[in-house]
Amino acid sequence: MPSDHLRASAAIPEATEFDLVRGLSEREVLVRRANGQGNTAPAPTSRSYRQIIVENVFTFINLCLFGLGIALTALGRILDALVSTAVISLNIVVSVVQEIRAKRTLDEIALLSRPTATVLRDGQERDVPPDELVVGDVVKFGPGDQIVVDGRVISEGHIAVDESLLTGEADLVAKQPGDTVYSGSFCVTGEGCYVAERVGTLSLAHQITASARAFRRVLTPLQREINLVVRIALLIVVYLEFLLVITSVLQQINLGDSVENSTIVAGLVPNGLFLSIAIAYALGAVRILRFGALVQQSNAIESLSHVDVLCLDKTGTLTANRLQVHDVYSLGNFTKAQVGEALGAMAANASGGNKTSQAILDVWPSPRRELVGEIPFSSARKWSALAFKEKQGKREEGEEPGLAGVYVLGAPEVLRPYLRGMAGDDDREPSHAESSAWHVIGEQISALAAQGLRVLLVAHKRDAMSLEDQGDASTLPMGMEPMGLVALEDELRPEAREALQAFAHAGVQPKIISGDHPETVAALALQAMPWASVQMVSGSELEQMSEAEFDATAESAQIFGRITPQQKERLVRSLRQQGHYVAMIGDGVNDVLSMKQADLGIAMRSGSQAARGVADVVLMQDSFAVLVPAVAEGQRILNGMQDILKLFLTRISTVALVILSSLVVGAFPLELRQGSLVTLFSVGIPAILLAVWARPGPSAQGHLTRQLLHFILPPVLITSVLGLLLYVGSYALWLVSIGSFGARNGIYQLDDYPAAQTTLTTFLVFCGLFLVIFVEPPTPWWAGGNRLSGDWRPTLLAVGMMGAFVVITLIPALRALFVLSPLGWRELLLIASALGAWLFAVRATWRLRLLGRYLGVSAS
Repeated sequence: MPSDHLRASAAIPEATEFDLVRGLSEREVLVRRANGQGNTAPAPTSRSYRQIIVENVFTFINLCLFGLGIALTALGRILDALVSTAVISLNIVVSVVQEIRAKRTLDEIALLSRPTATVLRDGQERDVPPDELVVGDVVKFGPGDQIVVDGRVISEGHIAVDESLLTGEADLVAKQPGDTVYSGSFCVTGEGCYVAERVGTLSLAHQITASARAFRRVLTPLQREINLVVRIALLIVVYLEFLLVITSVLQQINLGDSVENSTIVAGLVPNGLFLSIAIAYALGAVRILRFGALVQQSNAIESLSHVDVLCLDKTGTLTANRLQVHDVYSLGNFTKAQVGEALGAMAANASGGNKTSQAILDVWPSPRRELVGEIPFSSARKWSALAFKEKQGKREEGEEPGLAGVYVLGAPEVLRPYLRGMAGDDDREPSHAESSAWHVIGEQISALAAQGLRVLLVAHKRDAMSLEDQGDASTLPMGMEPMGLVALEDELRPEAREALQAFAHAGVQPKIISGDHPETVAALALQAMPWASVQMVSGSELEQMSEAEFDATAESAQIFGRITPQQKERLVRSLRQQGHYVAMIGDGVNDVLSMKQADLGIAMRSGSQAARGVADVVLMQDSFAVLVPAVAEGQRILNGMQDILKLFLTRISTVALVILSSLVVGAFPLELRQGSLVTLFSVGIPAILLAVWARPGPSAQGHLTRQLLHFILPPVLITSVLGLLLYVGSYALWLVSIGSFGARNGIYQLDDYPAAQTTLTTFLVFCGLFLVIFVEPPTPWWAGGNRLSGDWRPTLLAVGMMGAFVVITLIPALRALFVLSPLGWRELLLIASALGAWLFAVRATWRLRLLGRYLGVSAS
């Protein structure tokens, strides 16, 4: 049942005057709605289009990059500002479009699954949407109907409701006149009316989800790493810009050149990283949608690959919220066929079906029969009974025999006093033989219960022809004869065991958290995870623990039963605080708080709208099977982005060192458009295609920072040294070729030889493209910085782009566009020699781990 403090938090107004036959009048409805008594609460987890846009645009990094764009505009470099902000703008568009599409899909699901209410207005029944209800409305309901607002039962009869979406408990809850029914629950048996008393924000479902209204955005480890890279790059840019200002003042460099140099330095900010990760996320979302998962948060698929603790609700999540017959066992002289016939007849003729009767009918379908009495199921009594009238006259050949007398189905221990020769029969104590008979039955029941099965006993008395329904005070005729036992089991989702096993092999620890009894949850857990050792804890035990004991139990236990929504939230929070990356799978309102607390929230499509609204991923077919390929997609994103990070960090560090070193010799090494060319060829185009071509599979083991340093430091240092030597060396060769005296007071400067910049640009472009091959080595020769991949696509891309660059240098118009100068054979020979030295030096440094040995660290 809902927790006491939740029940107390929504004060029940005084009883509303109403006419059970006529209900409210239209005028009364209008007056109450005008007085704020209408069911007009907003969806508890709804995201507006404005929220989606604001959350994607106004991030710290975006604001910094847009600030740089504004600064470039102020410096008169409008085109450069547009180029600088275009990439981050495209990233925003990709993310916003994806999340808006997810919102629209969920809105359509909510609309299709939106319940209606049958109300009495002016004596007429009307079907209205829930938001048209007001306090005092008389609402009719029957089996299968959803309770749409909190109210009080005002009709007689036996009613049982399913409150599992609110509490997580699978047991049906009986409702009597005057009892409260809660929005989000479902009527299973019986029918009647209730009067709406708590609507909108006062409803229990709204109280549970009130603290979960704000949509949260959780950054993944990869996103945090990228943000760190960008922030470091921003610091480097600020420092270099400061040096440029000092240099411009000391050397009296004209304003146009100063602005151009500043723009080149600003281009070191790796805004292309955001576009690459946006594309990777979008591709992952599209791929996983084919398997039946809707991604609401763009980073959700990558997030799944980091999960090391998977928390699951039981009812409706791990199970299909259905029962199935495990087996039937006959007792005494009865056969299995006779027991099955009796079970089928009871299930087919009971007023108001439930999950038990549906499971029985799936195995033993039966026709309708004439009844002379019925006592419906009650969770308080734990049994139901029917009295059949024997068919009069002669049976036709082949016709099934009639069922006459009273038949009862219920919990064995509750029915024992009514059974013949077991206990209480004819006001006498059972004999030793009779006690032994029950002992045998009890052992069989215990053995079945130990397997996690729900065991019911069916018994009958042929000479009793009527039953008197007196509610929970109803009784059965004494001396009933036991016919047999039926064992039922919660129906696991068919793919659940395979998915959980795949997670377990990947090192993910499953934890089942449910509102059901711990023993019930544990038995189901053994079905889903037969390889696991089960440690059980109840919610009442958790309440008695200190904070330290609670954290230790959250870490060690796997099964949690009789857990409230607040305890679920606390368990997830505790696991996160202990360093775990936690995913929570749920379907009900009772799961919303814990899903919001988790690093990754996953909801079932068939669950509550509140759960779907807060989830990062929605399983559209309620299938666990989609989680296995989702993990592979997360690995694909991680692998691709790690390669892209290596390229970007190498490019940023190299260009920064080259610029810093060149200031020593008093000349800026690159033109603005040359810098753009280096970026486009070394990281721009390759990064996008590497994101597309990324492969699933485990990431390289070890500390990511050390892996990055192992890959990045050798090419950065070697490229910077060789690049500066090449820049100055090409100038020296030119001086030698023309003599040492010249145009400016008899002294030539680097600025007088633009081919030096072209030489350096060519070297940096080719080094960047060779790194594309090194980051995805197609053969063992290229392995060293990264593991062998065997994928030739990046290599072919690099070779093709080398050819494209050569074409640019050969065509005068394209050369002029990128401010490139024609090169002579001396420069070309110098570039070729430098590239050869670079290839072997970088490869040897990686393979011999020279920097690691020098620093005393390893890549792992």
